[in-house]
Amino acid sequence: MQDKNTLYENAVELLKNLISTPSLSKEEEGTFNILCNFFKQNEIPCHTKGFNIWAYNKHFDSKKPTILLNSHHDTVKPNKSYSRDPFAPDEENGKLFGLGSNDAGGCLVSLIAAFLHFYPQENLKYNIAVATTAEEENSGKGGIESILPDLGKLDFALVGEPTLMDLAIAEKGLLVLDCLVKGKSGHAARNEGDNAIYKALQDIEWFQNYQFTKVSETLGPIKMTVTMINAGSLHNVVPDQCLFTVDVRITDAYNNEDVLKIIRSFVSCEVTPRSVRLKPSSIPKEHPIVQAGLALGRTTYGSPTTSDQALLNIPSLKCGPGDSARSHTADEFIYLKEIEEGIEGYIKMIERVVI
Repeated sequence: MQDKNTLYENAVELLKNLISTPSLSKEEEGTFNILCNFFKQNEIPCHTKGFNIWAYNKHFDSKKPTILLNSHHDTVKPNKSYSRDPFAPDEENGKLFGLGSNDAGGCLVSLIAAFLHFYPQENLKYNIAVATTAEEENSGKGGIESILPDLGKLDFALVGEPTLMDLAIAEKGLLVLDCLVKGKSGHAARNEGDNAIYKALQDIEWFQNYQFTKVSETLGPIKMTVTMINAGSLHNVVPDQCLFTVDVRITDAYNNEDVLKIIRSFVSCEVTPRSVRLKPSSIPKEHPIVQAGLALGRTTYGSPTTSDQALLNIPSLKCGPGDSARSHTADEFIYLKEIEEGIEGYIKMIERVVI
């Protein structure tokens, strides 16, 4: 079993290799190969599907429950405000810079290090599976969703996302709605037609002002935001249709289908969800993994952002080194100390459950 200093050094080296290799969603072949080689170098048999990799502890026992450790190795595109090379893993003043360093490379390598710590141990109360997955940033179907049937029975998951190692015990789900309002075209100079933009304003105002009756204890109210609108072709033609898009962040007080039903009962536009896959999630404070985190002085909260938790059908806790506020920002970085603390925190939390 590797000592914690070796785990940390290897984790940082792995993260630097991942940063230096572009891995946009659906284009993760480079980091996939790096991770496959890392498992091979550590003599850990692994399974692959697409650009996803998973492995189990050495003394896996099918009679025991299984914990899943999961994080992703894809990134968003670097934004135009970068002042440094996004693929250069530079160390500076205790920080490691680079695209994906904070979201979610630090979490990924810390979870892998924790898995390596437990991998050879015997007589654990739980099996431990680790999955490094693709397409998280675009909620793609080729990510964790594609391997869930292959992972076997899972009892709960620890999902690595930057939370400053605090415990996100609930996470909002996501509905993206395309809303179509139909009118009738006519000449703008005459009293003709039925202006689809004017009709859309009524529904847009409803999305702005409506309050759902149930409010989540951890996530608060559902939030709906109109984010895009498109209508019209010429200045002198009354538009016969208006299309607008609504971002809906759903709490654990509702499920996606119920929210969609409520929305359709109030608005007159045609409402088409792009997907109902990204569900809200929550885990009870009484759950052993949450209690383990609380015992280490961590705090619980509800997360407004969406992760691969939305695609899991088991209890899951989102927790990891790094800060969500740094995700998707220019000159992204993670503190090296955060990685060290992440490895130690993951190991201590898991130890309280499995030993």
